[in-house]
Amino acid sequence: MSDIAIKVEDLGKLYRLGEVGTGTMSQDLNRWWARMRGKEDPFAKIGETNDRTVKGTSDFVWSLKDVNFEVKQGEVLGIIGRNGAGKSTLLKILSKVTAPTTGRIKINGRIASLLEVGTGFHPELTGRENIFLNGAILGMSKTEIRSKFDEIVDFSGVERYIDTPVKRYSSGMYVRLAFAVAAFLEPEILIVDEVLAVGDAEFQKKCLGRMKDVSVNDGRTVLFVSHNIAAVRSLCTSGILLSQGKIECSDDIPTVLDSYFSTPNVELQGVRNIEEDFSSNYFTKWFLRDDTGEKHNWETRKDITFYFEFVTEVNLNKAEIGLQIRGNEGEIIYGINSRDRDKQYLSLEPGRYEFAFDCRLPIRDGNYEIDVAIAENDIIVDHWISKTRLSIFSKEKDTVLSEAVTGVLRELSFFRKKKISNV
Repeated sequence: MSDIAIKVEDLGKLYRLGEVGTGTMSQDLNRWWARMRGKEDPFAKIGETNDRTVKGTSDFVWSLKDVNFEVKQGEVLGIIGRNGAGKSTLLKILSKVTAPTTGRIKINGRIASLLEVGTGFHPELTGRENIFLNGAILGMSKTEIRSKFDEIVDFSGVERYIDTPVKRYSSGMYVRLAFAVAAFLEPEILIVDEVLAVGDAEFQKKCLGRMKDVSVNDGRTVLFVSHNIAAVRSLCTSGILLSQGKIECSDDIPTVLDSYFSTPNVELQGVRNIEEDFSSNYFTKWFLRDDTGEKHNWETRKDITFYFEFVTEVNLNKAEIGLQIRGNEGEIIYGINSRDRDKQYLSLEPGRYEFAFDCRLPIRDGNYEIDVAIAENDIIVDHWISKTRLSIFSKEKDTVLSEAVTGVLRELSFFRKKKISNV
């Protein structure tokens, strides 16, 4: 495996839910006896798929199961998947933070990992001391570390606090220094989890540029986990899509991202669970529509139409509908209202309606929250924040660094309603 940096074979990780530890002493003895005889874990057979949305019948779940892949030297591998897919567990196993239950891993080179804020730092030590500590852990001499010290401090931007204990650092300062140490102390393999999201936009841009530089110019291997699809598209050459602990797709990054977006981005398919005594007015679903049918993902900068189905059992004579799109932190990306154009209220008799908002999305790749409300005479009669998120993706590789896609929705071009049926 001269050109292979990481080789993973039949990797699996089994967790026990609800308790600390692996179970009873009897179970531990049975595991030990099976291991001594070269047999598999007798309790691994009862593990269930790691589906966080349903309650299972077993206390054991497979966070990862039958994972196989190779990473070549100098390759930048993007690992994507929805929450709970097993991404962080995989990186922890590769970083030797936790041991696999089954399978084996072959690693060629030193690994530096950024899995969470403050990884590898001792809170009582200063930034300077932690740089030397991390370098020593990576097997570097004091002379080698000292030769990189100024570059690390300059890149991190925390020179004023370098002799202050890191326990007094903010989370952003932690990440700045930790990434600088990992990137400049020349490990053969750099593993980066979603931790960079803590940093500000300027620092994220610097980090992505540095990761691209170490892979292209220095020939080092990078494993990158992020929900920022634009960053993954810009930085990575190949990718892995994880779903419920298993590899769903492993290919070049455009193919993996296409597979990711073709997977239903839903928990409830954009449909709302309505209680019998909910109210007389309620939204039932939202969706986008193209030649393939209803969907919940769209390409940025393209004209888009949001469809909402709504039921009213009473007359509404002075109604208006508002739509907001929110980011991951709940911030409002933009809001539009059915009265924005002609200032007219809606008049609705009892029935099922389809409302449509036409607009354009020049926002960056990612997942966004759909927040819709209807009011009668300025009083809210229904407000729904959907569990189904809007996925926006771009086909351009450089959108992560482009300011052109950081804008908001253009002004509402049209709103229309259509009665579907009576109630």
